[in-house]
Amino acid sequence: MSGFQTLFYKETLRFWKVATQTVAAPIMTAILYLMIFGHVLQNRVQVYPGVQYIGFLIPGLVMMSVLQNAFANSSSSMIQSKVTGNLVFVLLTPLSHWEMYGGYVLAAVVRGLMVGCGVLIVTVWFGGLSFVAPWWIIIFAVLGAGILGTLGLIAGIWADKFDQLAAFQNFLIVPLTFLAGVFYSIHSLPPAWQMVSHFNPFFYMIDGFRYGFFGQSDINPLYSLGIVVVFLLILSVLAVQMLKRGYKLRA
Repeated sequence: MSGFQTLFYKETLRFWKVATQTVAAPIMTAILYLMIFGHVLQNRVQVYPGVQYIGFLIPGLVMMSVLQNAFANSSSSMIQSKVTGNLVFVLLTPLSHWEMYGGYVLAAVVRGLMVGCGVLIVTVWFGGLSFVAPWWIIIFAVLGAGILGTLGLIAGIWADKFDQLAAFQNFLIVPLTFLAGVFYSIHSLPPAWQMVSHFNPFFYMIDGFRYGFFGQSDINPLYSLGIVVVFLLILSVLAVQMLKRGYKLRA
């Protein structure tokens, strides 16, 4: 195999060897969210006309699982390699910076999509889902996983220890995800908070993804797609530059 293929295989095998923790556990967490919020709010909230709340909730949970697990894969791999000292074996290889970036991020995308598909397969039986525009579902899922995989790589490079990475995830990734419309439509918020939500890039990923199921969204999906693509390009360039300069990678 080429260097890129080997790195991708290594990263994929790394999370698959502990699939109970990396794949099964997030699926179970999403099911618990669905059971709790769906049971409490099913007959009290209707976001889109003709769409049950539980149907509205499922795509949000699927996308949340995709995003959080894509981030977790690349960030945990990088910080573990730095802390244990085995990152040097990757840096010594004749891999280009784009190949290193691709190997880490593509594996993160695979894990995110695998968990997302698992959540969708398990929760689709709860009903209320339709698939109006499947290509929009695929596009936003892949781009969202790519963004969070890239962001996880950046966080892993920046962090010097597990505590810093945990702070990055707990104070940035988790709040941005939960405040991106997973459990609600931003139109249910006061005007000031609606404006704040438009500065959250995670909102565009989830809203565009949900559009693929119902053909309804809080904003135009083409606008969301543009925001997501630009965000991915900016983060990708930043991550590659960090790899190229050896930022916090070379002693």
